[in-house]
Amino acid sequence: MAAGGGEAAASAAERRREQHGWYFYDFACSVYSTSVLTVFLGPYLTAVARAAADAEGYVHPLGIPVRAGSFFAYCVSLSVIVAVLVMPLVGAAADRRGRKKPLLAVAAYTGAAATAGMFFLSGERYLLGGFLLIVANASLAVSMVLYNAYLPQIAEPDERDTVSSRGWAFGYTSGALVLVLNLVLFQGHESFGLSEGAAVRICLASAGLWWGAFALIPLKRLRDRAVVRAEGEGPAAGTGWKQLVATLKDMRKHPLTLSFLLAYLIYNDGVQTVISQASVYGSEELKLEQSTLIVAVLLVQVLAVVGALGMGRLARSYGAKRTILGSLAAWTLTLAAGYFLPTGAPVAFFALASMIGLVLGGSQALSRSLFSHLVPRGKEAEYFSAYEMSDRGVSWVGPLVFGLTYQLTGSYRDAIISLVAFFALGFVLLARVPVRRAVEAAGNPVPDRI
Repeated sequence: MAAGGGEAAASAAERRREQHGWYFYDFACSVYSTSVLTVFLGPYLTAVARAAADAEGYVHPLGIPVRAGSFFAYCVSLSVIVAVLVMPLVGAAADRRGRKKPLLAVAAYTGAAATAGMFFLSGERYLLGGFLLIVANASLAVSMVLYNAYLPQIAEPDERDTVSSRGWAFGYTSGALVLVLNLVLFQGHESFGLSEGAAVRICLASAGLWWGAFALIPLKRLRDRAVVRAEGEGPAAGTGWKQLVATLKDMRKHPLTLSFLLAYLIYNDGVQTVISQASVYGSEELKLEQSTLIVAVLLVQVLAVVGALGMGRLARSYGAKRTILGSLAAWTLTLAAGYFLPTGAPVAFFALASMIGLVLGGSQALSRSLFSHLVPRGKEAEYFSAYEMSDRGVSWVGPLVFGLTYQLTGSYRDAIISLVAFFALGFVLLARVPVRRAVEAAGNPVPDRI
């Protein structure tokens, strides 16, 4: 009995060691999402493209006329397409071989190197900037497939809400920390003897160095496991879209898992659209200064840590599904409050950013942990590639609705309130998913609270 207890304690200690290492990948890569993609790269790459534009304001990548102001958005869209093609291939390869860690290392250091290379983005090198953005963004998406696929392997069913929430909290913590350091450098660039452009390039490159340095911790602590398959079941095969189709066909054997994924696809599209369009709403509709918007982004990062940890605690008492449903109701109230924000009122905008931060981290973390219970064993990376595509690859419908609403009404207030539909529909679809039966149907143990 004592020997068995010792083995269990050793197993728990090893699991905690892996969990601590796993948290640090979020800590490593979230700096890219915050400092590079959300704050610095869009305006800077647009300025570089405009410097290279002709008299009519067009650049000509591959001979195609593109407005300089649209170049960044097109590159982000292209990176999503690249990621969509690569993620199913990588997910299937990881499940087939049971070796996620080497693939995670390749994706992480490809993305980190591309981000560090943004230091050389100067003058009229808009093509270099576009290429590095596409590589870094696609690499991040691929690495997150592999990273997320570890969750079912390193956490017991009753631990996953807490572990997933802590991972998100680590990511938001690093994003806030590095953004503060970047803003100090950016705002005080003259006192450091730097031009504004040089300060931005250092901020961009530092995110790549941070990503690469802290990725060493999960790569050291995480371990690969032998592939476990049902008798007579062959390995996943195929590439690109073919593999994605095969994965979706396999999901038809688990319709409740597919039902959850559909609900997540819809409400997460709303989440991603709020994240990407909040600064546009603040600057164009509320007439707020750039400094106000940057402080609001920082506030979201800080409070998302509190929200992720707090909602993780709520999930232990009420279950992940109920807590997510509560967060979707909170998102709806947040958008309603945003619709009525007065123009030129930074304090009110900070209050809105606080509301977003408190529900943002928790809704994302608990969605990830809940999905991990619905994945058949041995197909973690394959299924999480579909999940990541829902997170990134299909998050264009919300911006389209936002843009069309503004085009038809000329009001950003109408555009922001139109996103309520995503949270309402997602709420209804998620409420209809019997998650306990879904976990059992996937062949996994059912936690006490889910």
